[in-house]
Amino acid sequence: MVKVPKQVDHAARRAEISEALTRLAAKQGLEGVSLRHVAAEAGMSMGLVQHYFRTKDEMLLFAVERRSQVYEERLKARLEAGELPSTPKAILRAILIEILPLDERSRGDWLMGVAFFIRAISDSSFAAAYTEGVPQLFELFALLIRQGQEAGDVDKSADPEHESAILWAVADSQGSNIVMKHRTPEACLSTVDYYLDRLFGASASAV
Repeated sequence: MVKVPKQVDHAARRAEISEALTRLAAKQGLEGVSLRHVAAEAGMSMGLVQHYFRTKDEMLLFAVERRSQVYEERLKARLEAGELPSTPKAILRAILIEILPLDERSRGDWLMGVAFFIRAISDSSFAAAYTEGVPQLFELFALLIRQGQEAGDVDKSADPEHESAILWAVADSQGSNIVMKHRTPEACLSTVDYYLDRLFGASASAV
């Protein structure tokens, strides 16, 4: 009998390694994490991990880029499943919930983002990905705010670009507060809701 070679899902393997890195980041940050640590967390050999990622930087870059894709897929799935209203305010809130470190999974994602930002300051390959990703998020925020204006939920005098920057600043600062335990996740999410309620008007329906 001829044995059929086992098909390896390389994308799934890379995703497993990425998830292992995220779990370690949530537990202990990234400074002391090595490829060997990630291999042990993923239940793989060191050689197998190095087959996909030669360095920790390569692994981090992949993990951060994959994070954005996973965020988008989760949001799309929630919308398609009817889990949240397809209003600009609801979509903005859902995006922010994915970004904020409200649980262990998202805390790991957030810490990876911090590590990515620090590397982007001095590494051009990281800076390129960072420069591309953040403006795209701002553009999405501004688009949703404009849609709110068209629907009559956001004041016409509001500047979508400025409001997008403020919204990101609110979310970023609350993420830091959660990780440093200066405020509870519930209190930080309440602050985000407070801003969204003001932006979309007192008469806007709660999400």
